[in-house]
Amino acid sequence: MATQTARATTRIGSTRSGQLIHRVVMILAGAFFAFWTLVPLYWIIATSLKNELQVYRDPQLIPTQITFHNYYSILYQSNFLLYIKNSLEVAVVTTALSMLFGSLAAYAIARLHFRGRRIIARSIVVSYLAPGSLLFISLFEVLTELHLTDQLPGLMVVYLSFTLPFCTWLMIGYFRSIPVELEEAALVDGCNRVRALVSIVLPLMLPALVVVTLFSFTQSWNEFLYALVFISSDTNKTFTVGLIGLIQGDTLPWSLMMAAATLGMIPPLIVYVISQRWVVSGLSAGSVKG
Repeated sequence: MATQTARATTRIGSTRSGQLIHRVVMILAGAFFAFWTLVPLYWIIATSLKNELQVYRDPQLIPTQITFHNYYSILYQSNFLLYIKNSLEVAVVTTALSMLFGSLAAYAIARLHFRGRRIIARSIVVSYLAPGSLLFISLFEVLTELHLTDQLPGLMVVYLSFTLPFCTWLMIGYFRSIPVELEEAALVDGCNRVRALVSIVLPLMLPALVVVTLFSFTQSWNEFLYALVFISSDTNKTFTVGLIGLIQGDTLPWSLMMAAATLGMIPPLIVYVISQRWVVSGLSAGSVKG
């Protein structure tokens, strides 16, 4: 009896020790990744509050003299707000079109049975994996034929070449995680495919749709190569290209660029904060039957 009690006590002690070690490891890992993420962000904001003399001659972690002149210059002495408007317009329209056509394509691949379905699904993945640096020449020829060069609608068309495959590929797994019996019941009750999709499936996929929308919006917002190649006029530049345009020759105005980068983070940050309640559940929604 005493031996069994000693073994039980030892087992409980080892379990508690294991839990304590696991908790300590998780806390240290969380602290490390928080440090890894927040330090660059802090450095961007701190640099934006310095003047150029402090940046080059006195690069301290905490600014000794805080100035908001960089933000004033960006907002009132440049076309930064126009660049933000262009980026918002392109990102919103591209995301909306990607979600519309991507959801229809993903539903067809996940639910309908037709010849060549597997080949189409794999082709979507391959097209998404193709590097953008290999495609911009052919895309430029397409825009030239469509007379959409140096125009925001042309940039939206180009952005669909990577956001649409991305959205379709992700939503295939999400559609497969929805029980097909729900649609079959709706079809028995008199719904057609489109109504079953809109009334039954999409509401159940709301967290997943939010996640895909966030990823598509972020991709469109941060894209640089296509915007640099296809847009030449200053009035049609996006935020990323306008940020690089602050460089004059071999002069790098770091404080000014960091102020522009800080302001450029605000729109995606607002979108993420508003939709964060759906992000966690949406990320795991398609993990069962991907």
